[in-house]
Amino acid sequence: MAKACALHILVKTKEQADKLKLQLQKGADFGKLAKQHSLCPSGKKGGDLGEFRKGQMVKPFDDAVFKGPLLEILGPVKTQFGFHLIKTLYRN
Repeated sequence: MAKACALHILVKTKEQADKLKLQLQKGADFGKLAKQHSLCPSGKKGGDLGEFRKGQMVKPFDDAVFKGPLLEILGPVKTQFGFHLIKTLYRN
């Protein structure tokens, strides 16, 4: 079964996600922004979700992590939880 490790920032609106993505593209620290803005409990750990298997996350999130490029900021990805910015660290 495929596994991956990713960071993410969860916010309520696409506009907020777009603003944060712009900051990340300009070199802002992902972990710091996650701690300041993420609504997910993982925000306290800089957005670190640890390692998880394909199918453990909701489909749009799972697709981004397992099909998107590594080490790039993906999103905003909309799920029932809100809008995610995702950085996939590795997958196998």
